[in-house]
Amino acid sequence: MSEIKKIATREAYGQALAALAEENENVVVLDADLSKSTKTVDFAMVAPQRFFNVGIAEQNMAGIAAGLATTGKIPFISSFAVFATGRAFEQIRNSIAYPAMNVKIAATHAGISVGEDGGSHQSIEDIALMRVLPNMTVISPCDGPETAQAVQAAAKHKGPVYLRLGRLALPVIHGSDYHFHLGKGVVEAPGKDIVIFATGMMVSHALEAASFLAEEGYLATVANIHTIKPLDTEFVLEQANSCGAVLTVEEHSIIGGLGSSIAETLMESGCHVPFQRLGVKDKFGQSGSPQAVLEYYSLTSISIAMAAKAVLAKK
Repeated sequence: MSEIKKIATREAYGQALAALAEENENVVVLDADLSKSTKTVDFAMVAPQRFFNVGIAEQNMAGIAAGLATTGKIPFISSFAVFATGRAFEQIRNSIAYPAMNVKIAATHAGISVGEDGGSHQSIEDIALMRVLPNMTVISPCDGPETAQAVQAAAKHKGPVYLRLGRLALPVIHGSDYHFHLGKGVVEAPGKDIVIFATGMMVSHALEAASFLAEEGYLATVANIHTIKPLDTEFVLEQANSCGAVLTVEEHSIIGGLGSSIAETLMESGCHVPFQRLGVKDKFGQSGSPQAVLEYYSLTSISIAMAAKAVLAKK
């Protein structure tokens, strides 16, 4: 059996940026002194005249990007997610989202899978912060190929975009025939008993959980919600009504992220099905190996399968 190919979404981001450098001369990249970690160094290598290291100054980086956008440039700005969304929130709100500037915020090292860096660096609120901003599009790709296409889509989209990227190498789910469509949900595995809505790195975990469930006779649909805003509400309702039970899974707080978005959609539409959110339950992260931290917060494939069975028991 061949080994599953893996690549971190931050790695795929760097490669996609390098390709964009040659395709679109209006693309510029700014980094807050973390280019080797965020992988914007790949862009710097091929287009150094369009790469700017602003130093440890995320707020200034957001302001500069907004200014560049007024001249027709397409700025991608990068830092760790906890700094890109937290430290620069006011500037993103007032200088990027409010005037709908064409700036792309590509934040890496999101979620608790950052591991040993601990709670201070594990961003579990970034989706909520970006999702609440008017004009902001929020994307959380699940693997390398999807990330590459999401970067291309972000560059073509007119307006602010938040791209959530991770540190860990993830299984490659998609092949060359995959086509990313902004704002559209994707069925990664069909089922009929329960739908598992997942985003980012949790998609591969959900697929593994679905295989565990199949061994016990349960057929789970795994739905990849790569675009959290705008949410594909028609897709969400179709899958929820078809399966009659819903589980959401995210490497993020259950408050304000994917689970909240799905819950809002179901309740407002009158779709009352057994439902549960799986994610970080109103706690900060803590230091440990990525696998140990994921196990502690019940975000493994086994934990997903167990949560799915609990929801199924309510049907």
